[in-house]
Amino acid sequence: MSIDWTTFTPWSALAGGAIIGVAAVLFALFNGRVTGISGIVGGVLRPSFPDWTWRAAFLAGLIVAPFAYRVFKAPPDLIITADYPTLVVAGILVGLGTRYGSGCTSGHGVCGVSRLSPRSLVATLAFMAAGCATVFVTHHIFS
Repeated sequence: MSIDWTTFTPWSALAGGAIIGVAAVLFALFNGRVTGISGIVGGVLRPSFPDWTWRAAFLAGLIVAPFAYRVFKAPPDLIITADYPTLVVAGILVGLGTRYGSGCTSGHGVCGVSRLSPRSLVATLAFMAAGCATVFVTHHIFS
């Protein structure tokens, strides 16, 4: 692995991580809940008022934010080499994994690990190990 030092931006990455951390803390303080995207989406799909309104607003913010970003800065060039069927299968597998793992990387990795939750520590290690194994297999065995 090599780092492209011309595009590596540690300060913006640090700022982004800090913003995510502060948002997770504020969400927990004001709502008493962990900021796990799969749980928030699941609550929108099984509506119960007034819970549904804040969940829908949270998801709307996730959808609107990239468009608001484009007002201030041009989007980065992205090259996705996978075809649509592969992306659909990958999305389904991620969705199934979040159901079996009782949460996603945002809930376990950001919020659970910061609370030193043993279940979240194990889940996050499993996410990382599966990601490393997938990259190794796709780049070194199937390529």
